[in-house]
Amino acid sequence: MVKYVFDFTEGHKDLKDLLGGKGANLAEMTNLGLPVPPGFTISTDACRAYLAEGHAPDGLDAQVGDYLAALETRMGRKLGDPEDPLLVSVRSGAKFSMPGMMETVLNIGLSDASVSGLAQVAGDARFAWDSYRRLIQMFGKTVLSIDGEHFEQALETAKRARGLTADTGLDAADLAILVDSYKAIVREQAGREFPQDAREQMDLAIRAVFESWNTERAMLYRRQERIPHDLGTAVNVCAMVFGNLGPHSGTGVAFTRDPATGHSGVYGDYLANAQGEDVVAGIRNTLSLTELENLDKTSYDELMRIMSVLESHYRDLCDIEFTIERGKLWMLQTRVGKRTAAAAFLIASNLVDEEVITPDEALERVNGNQLAQLMFPQFDLSGTPLSHSTRRIATGMNASPGAAVGRAVFDSYTAIKWSRSGERVILIRRETNPDDLGGMIAAQGILTSRGGKTSHAAVVARGMGKTCVCGAEELDVDTKARRLTAPSGLVIEEGGLISIDGSSGAIYAGEVPVMPSPVVEYFEGRLGPDSAHADELVRAVHRIMTWADEKRALYVRANADTPDDAARARRFGAQGIGLCRTEHMFLGERRTLVERLILAEDEAERRKVLAELLPMQRDDFVGILTAMGGLPVTVRLLDPPLHEFLPDLTELSVRVAVAEARGEDSEADLRLLQAVHKLHEQNPMLGLRGVRLGLVVPGLFIMQVRAIAEAAAQVAKAGGVARVEIMVPLVGAVQELEIIRDEARSVLDEVTETTGADIRALIGTMIELPRAALTAGQIAEAAEFFSFGTNDLTQTTWGFSRDDVEAAFFSAYLDRGIFGVSPFETLDRDGVGRLVSVAAEEGRKARPALKLGVCGEHGGDPDSVHFFHDVGLDYVSCSPFRVPVARLEAARAAVRNPRA
Repeated sequence: MVKYVFDFTEGHKDLKDLLGGKGANLAEMTNLGLPVPPGFTISTDACRAYLAEGHAPDGLDAQVGDYLAALETRMGRKLGDPEDPLLVSVRSGAKFSMPGMMETVLNIGLSDASVSGLAQVAGDARFAWDSYRRLIQMFGKTVLSIDGEHFEQALETAKRARGLTADTGLDAADLAILVDSYKAIVREQAGREFPQDAREQMDLAIRAVFESWNTERAMLYRRQERIPHDLGTAVNVCAMVFGNLGPHSGTGVAFTRDPATGHSGVYGDYLANAQGEDVVAGIRNTLSLTELENLDKTSYDELMRIMSVLESHYRDLCDIEFTIERGKLWMLQTRVGKRTAAAAFLIASNLVDEEVITPDEALERVNGNQLAQLMFPQFDLSGTPLSHSTRRIATGMNASPGAAVGRAVFDSYTAIKWSRSGERVILIRRETNPDDLGGMIAAQGILTSRGGKTSHAAVVARGMGKTCVCGAEELDVDTKARRLTAPSGLVIEEGGLISIDGSSGAIYAGEVPVMPSPVVEYFEGRLGPDSAHADELVRAVHRIMTWADEKRALYVRANADTPDDAARARRFGAQGIGLCRTEHMFLGERRTLVERLILAEDEAERRKVLAELLPMQRDDFVGILTAMGGLPVTVRLLDPPLHEFLPDLTELSVRVAVAEARGEDSEADLRLLQAVHKLHEQNPMLGLRGVRLGLVVPGLFIMQVRAIAEAAAQVAKAGGVARVEIMVPLVGAVQELEIIRDEARSVLDEVTETTGADIRALIGTMIELPRAALTAGQIAEAAEFFSFGTNDLTQTTWGFSRDDVEAAFFSAYLDRGIFGVSPFETLDRDGVGRLVSVAAEEGRKARPALKLGVCGEHGGDPDSVHFFHDVGLDYVSCSPFRVPVARLEAARAAVRNPRA
């Protein structure tokens, strides 16, 4: 029979696939001899079987019974015993941390019969009734799917009746009455009584945790974080320890380093007389850990010792949950903690200095998405004074850094709706909960008036790289009236502009101006790492990027079409241009020349237009080749959908009809209309473009090749070096490439002979059609390089028109799990990736020295870069801004999978 249940003593931290992150780490702490309450873990295998079959797999209930009996023996108490009840928690725990996305139920085992026994044993009736009301509330929401607002309203009513603002002021009698109210809510909303049998409570809670894996918010979170949907969650059943046993008890969350900045020190939150969910829910503002030292120095000192043990053992920032039960410290969870992008770079750099990890391991601790976050703008508060309408109104906790500006919204639905309309929004709540996830994703930043750095809002925002300010107590947030009131009396209604600074915690009414981040200034070369103005983050980024450039096997180029873009790409570390799109050079006034060329009625007119275009193209290429200073430049010959350079058919038809109705001369427009009709295409993206255009419009590609060759000669004559790669687009058959190649070679030879210059030029093709990929062996005989155009290759492989389908049905495909992520964002490895692999292998078999690169924007996507490294490409190319991301990810790919 399959083993589904494991005691904490049977696991270790490397069993996350089987035991989930929480279970594996509870087992690891148990094996380290740390004070962990006894318990057992139900594996992810059981969850997957439950979700597949719709019921518990054979043998699970019996195994749970056996392990429960062993736990009862160890604790000397029985679950639900009326005189001395054992209480347990049932908590989710997936392989990857999903804070607040799945379910937890505490205090299982309490009932009308056992609550008095718990009060007697604990010597505290208030504690017993408080634990019972918490069980009914959590069980009602989690297991019975009752709207939590019903319980919150009952609690608020109880507090108002006593003139209280905090639930800690309610006594045992108040809480007993509240329990009756909660049971009535269960009866009314769920159509059943709250279960009094302890094993039934536990079994229902376990199944609810399994089912929470597929809740809408959990699936949304996994899509956002790119967590696979087929992992399932483990379930941890743990003996309860109580932080709500009076002022000498409490619960908290601690970090071994600051997850917001990466600095060493004591960081975390503590709540006296509370249970664990109170801290992360943000319903009460917390104390700092340093204040715990004054409340309970013995527990504080023990916590510091354990934090040191755990950081040394995991060799990383650790996130810890703990409870103090009447002076006894218990460890409820640890994991490698989520952190901001800045903290990730700083911690990785510092751990190398501390000789805890190697530079290769430091590269594994950061990623390209985090680096991109560090390149976002920041608020500029150093120069011009803020406008009259923009002023600082409050300060909260700097939970997740960044500068966010947007319109105030007070619920998740509005945040999503407005953002889809193009509005930037700031989601403002008293505290967030997992149901707010959609709005948090849509918002530029998150602001709460309650909660600390370990609240749900803070933890989720840090994980997503969102700006977040928490615990801004000065603000009165009224979500029903959809407004907030500042201490000064200023009211910001929904839709009003607000700015939040996640680095300082400052909150502003109005729009604060932004400036480039120091990391961008570093990449631009305006801020040296040794400069007095460079902070520790810039120095950490510099060190890690230096290690990355030493480690990576992939070269990184940029997609650039102008000298300015080329120069910026070099500053950002590009080692060449992988895609220079010549169609971008024919916009504006030149567009009419291309129109004349395409519509030319005879050879003389065509040659006249080409003669006008040649010097313009030559000057373009001189500027780009000069800016690149001898680095390779891949120039793609003209590849526009033809309609982009022709008048709009409808507009032209109207113009002709109006002229004829007025009796005006419209002969020129009429001839143009006839030509446009002749060339009109139903699907221009699959029509006369790329190599087809070069074959059908005589002289077009030849003019471009001549301009490239003459530009290279001019650069060489000026003392520079020009390394050119001429790329023929949209080739589907080797014969197409052979014709263009032979014509191009003739022009290159002619210019070489005429100028005497050493023109270094390769001729190759862009692989962007499935047929090209599948006949790569043939094409490689005529091509000196391949550059994979993964944008078009994705479109033609899937049969998608990107511009049409992304807005039409991609969201439905994501919701239904057909896509985990858009194939235009991250390469579809199974389909498009397979074509790339086949083309690379067969191309190199035919021509071993074939140079292979990628020039679609997938070249700057972190996940895709790893694939391109593994396939054996020579380089990736992406937009200049993403060049540093690609450099870093290329190094991380080399660490994970070194090339021979």
